[in-house]
Amino acid sequence: MSPINMRPINMQYKRVLLKLSGEALMAQEGGIDLVILRELASQVKEIRDLGVEIGIVLGGGNIFRGREGERQGIDRVTGDYIGMLATVINSLALQGTLEALGVPAHVQTALAIERMAEPYDRKTAMEYLQNKRVVIFACGTGNPYFTNDTAAALRAIEMKAEVLMKATKVNGVYDKDPEACNDAVFFPEITYVEVLDRGLQVMDLTAITLCQENSLPVIVLNIREKDNMKRAVLGEHIGTIVRRKA
Repeated sequence: MSPINMRPINMQYKRVLLKLSGEALMAQEGGIDLVILRELASQVKEIRDLGVEIGIVLGGGNIFRGREGERQGIDRVTGDYIGMLATVINSLALQGTLEALGVPAHVQTALAIERMAEPYDRKTAMEYLQNKRVVIFACGTGNPYFTNDTAAALRAIEMKAEVLMKATKVNGVYDKDPEACNDAVFFPEITYVEVLDRGLQVMDLTAITLCQENSLPVIVLNIREKDNMKRAVLGEHIGTIVRRKA
């Protein structure tokens, strides 16, 4: 197992909650790209070895999305539960990859699936984090109609994380989709209120409101840029930061 270093003087964040979409893991044909999975796990290992305490919320969109199922005639509640099970698959894959790299990791689920993962327990999760064990939170909030963004905000607040890092495929927050619009404007900093007023698709309304009410900063960064997470926890301005005052 890799040794854990002392917290550097310039470490900006000691405890982080990382929100990863299922799409970040997606292979071209769907499912999980194991090369990408290992690269993401290596980045998590790198910041964990600095002494950072890490919780992770993973989506399941590379396998199944409740809203897509609804369009195909599946009841929305049923579809959301299928999506929650998809997050378990991704979480177990990430856990196994982290452990292969020598990083102790636990999967906790909001739904009872005790033969594969532990039920979510805040006190136990906090103890794991304090002992530098990565905790992966699966099944969202355990309720249909609530997104994994909301689950990430909720778990970050419960775990007393100092920041919520949302890993995406773009460099941060724009006024429109940068992959579709060449004139999209990038925001290096923005407030919760501006996100809500502009209707920006940073996180859903419930998630942003939770972060605002609890003064939890959100960093939106490009996970495909190597070392972005490390640079962010060391205090470098990476991507977009969403907070009370920009």
